[in-house]
Amino acid sequence: MKSDIVDAFAQMAKEKNIDRDILESVIKDSFRKLLEKKFGEEANFDVVVNMEKGVIEIFLYKTVVETVNEPATEIDVQSAKEKSGEDFEPGDDYVEEIPIDEFGRRLVLNLKQNLNQKIREIEKEVTFNNYKDLAGEIIVGEVYQIKQNSILLIHNHNEVIFPKSEQIPKERYKKGDTVRAIIKTIDKRAAGPPVIIVSRASEEFLKKLFELEIPEIYDNIIEIRAIAREPGERAKIAVASNDDRIDAVGACVGMKGIRIHSIVRELSNENIDVISFTDEPGLFIARALAPAKLDNIYLDNVNKVAKIHASDDQLSIIIGKSGQNIKLASKLTGYQIDVVKEEEESDEELDEELEENLDEESETELETEIETEIKSKPEKKSAPKEKVETGKKKKK
Repeated sequence: MKSDIVDAFAQMAKEKNIDRDILESVIKDSFRKLLEKKFGEEANFDVVVNMEKGVIEIFLYKTVVETVNEPATEIDVQSAKEKSGEDFEPGDDYVEEIPIDEFGRRLVLNLKQNLNQKIREIEKEVTFNNYKDLAGEIIVGEVYQIKQNSILLIHNHNEVIFPKSEQIPKERYKKGDTVRAIIKTIDKRAAGPPVIIVSRASEEFLKKLFELEIPEIYDNIIEIRAIAREPGERAKIAVASNDDRIDAVGACVGMKGIRIHSIVRELSNENIDVISFTDEPGLFIARALAPAKLDNIYLDNVNKVAKIHASDDQLSIIIGKSGQNIKLASKLTGYQIDVVKEEEESDEELDEELEENLDEESETELETEIETEIKSKPEKKSAPKEKVETGKKKKK
């Protein structure tokens, strides 16, 4: 029997990208529950769903008997003959096709509601599984709604959230724009579809761009060891080669900078420093702060603190615009970097010497004042003290 239920839900499944076999099993399960409610759990029935033709056939199986003891599974000879027009004998199998209209309008409405609910649950599960496998991958979505704190994208008919905190600050979007971003997180919700968060400001997005643009990184010949980033402004990335014949920095930059320039353009002209990684902390810090020239580096490896000694003319290069260079170098290397100028160092030593000299002079002056005060005081005549000795006393 042709059913608009199948047609409606087949179309929905197509739109929601749900497998037809899954939809077919859902429709069968829903009708089985409906049949159990109408004929009892002991009833023997079969539901046939043809998704191509949009047909649902329901068959109820009973055994022909003389006297009915179990109405759910048995039918008497006379009733079987009246319903089918055929002659039956006790022990024969009786098959009856049940039209959907027989269930009544209310049960059919309940059936549709149950199907809707199940399809939403399946859609939620399918969406979650699809995007769970895509976590950490770059997708291309279309802007369809701009809110105050986020932008909503459409990707494969699914809603994707692009928060303001995950956007590159200098970028501006309008409805209909295409956006490349990395899937950062995907979370299930008790109600509604999963929450999919994408990012262009994360370090993982920069890492993925390098993997896509530089074959040696994708093939694990070159390894990205650390990334520090100020989205839209500047980034530092430390790379190391697993093949001595390949220069890691040169491979990432490319001939005439062609490889790195494509990444820079994607990130709205974000400056990217590619640094050769080393296990030597002092050298790594020096490379991270390049092109600044350092005089000395004193490391506290326990507390992860590096004290940098440099001349005054290198200070602005070390710190960088708004402190970006030293901040990114610190994040890249994992060390807190403190800068000490040469002039400051000499001033500190001079201050220490002055303090020591002042302390000595103060002590000398204090002693002189005490001696002067003692001499200036008039001597008072006092009665002669008796000297007490242990043993016998002598009288004058």
